[in-house]
Amino acid sequence: MHRVLMFKSRWGWMGVAASERGLAAIVLPRVSRSAVAADWCHKAGSSHRTPSDTVLTAARQQLTEYLAGTRTTFDLPLDFSRGTAFQRRVWKMLRGIPYGELWSYRGLASRVGGVQYARAVGAAVGANPLPIIVPCHRVIAQDETIGGFSSGLPAKRRLLALEGSLCRVQPSARRR
Repeated sequence: MHRVLMFKSRWGWMGVAASERGLAAIVLPRVSRSAVAADWCHKAGSSHRTPSDTVLTAARQQLTEYLAGTRTTFDLPLDFSRGTAFQRRVWKMLRGIPYGELWSYRGLASRVGGVQYARAVGAAVGANPLPIIVPCHRVIAQDETIGGFSSGLPAKRRLLALEGSLCRVQPSARRR
């Protein structure tokens, strides 16, 4: 059973969930608390109580600092137990992308086993349960277009702009 904390950030309402192993899921900013709660309904094993849990409190603090532009790294225990072995390998590799840097799906695939895995890497990136902390927003297409993002391209653009890397995405792709 996951413990859930919903909170208001400067970008909107967010949610974090933790298991006994560590932070397990993040809901990126939404317009309302109820929109965050609706996202949790799709995440099996979550409860809606708000515990005084140090992992949840630390996650809220670190995410708030990141969105304010005062934090570039995260120091939290993470629970990747819901992913496959391949997904966990991709998510751990994503954690190695430095703040403000961009990698391509193809480049990421070559680091995880070969460029022939680019589509599988894309699927693993899309299934990332911990966006921002596991920075899937830093992955773009090989042709330097923005690629995709499970929380929508406006959110990805905003995160890249916060980190100062949106200017390296192809201009025509920024308007999509």
